[in-house]
Amino acid sequence: MFSGIVEEVGVVESYDGVRLSIRAERVLRGLCVSDSVLVSGACLTVVERGDGCFAVETVPETVRRTNLGCLEAGDGVNLERALAYGGRVGGHLVQGHVDGVGELEGLVEEGVSTRVLVRAPANIMRYAVSKGFISVDGISLTVAGLWESGFWVAIVPYTRENTTIGGRKAGDSVNLEVDVIAKYVERFAGAYPGFMRAEERAEEGAGDSAGEGG
Repeated sequence: MFSGIVEEVGVVESYDGVRLSIRAERVLRGLCVSDSVLVSGACLTVVERGDGCFAVETVPETVRRTNLGCLEAGDGVNLERALAYGGRVGGHLVQGHVDGVGELEGLVEEGVSTRVLVRAPANIMRYAVSKGFISVDGISLTVAGLWESGFWVAIVPYTRENTTIGGRKAGDSVNLEVDVIAKYVERFAGAYPGFMRAEERAEEGAGDSAGEGG
């Protein structure tokens, strides 16, 4: 589990479609083989730890569901180590299970902030809500607005300067993960269409009793 707070931007050293080697500094502290690391929004397992770099492997499912298959040597990737229990969660709970790939519509300057417009597939938009969480290339962001086929977020200068999003341009693809809580709510509501919270049932029962007693 991750928080969506990018620790650093790593640089792709090599990628052959399976083995992905990344140069990094900060995330290497305490990083061991078999640890999980978030790479631009995708949770991957460390298979090798070298001097100034580490390697992970991507399976066909990862390539199909993310934009990692397009990576080339020299590309930047957002990196975050897994959360430690008892630590602060500065963003939101990010699983690293990419739900879909979106497309940047553009970046619009608004004073000191930047409005990032993202066109997203229907399976993403069904969970997108204004002021809700969404992960974009592993960055925990707040949905600032919606339109029929996309959403936009506002990023501060620090985010633009310390993640890959600052170097993005219209037409680039981004990995998207919705808030997992929204998916659980949908699942429960679908399984129990007549679902009513215990508090609501208690209130309804109390009202009936009061009516009968009066």
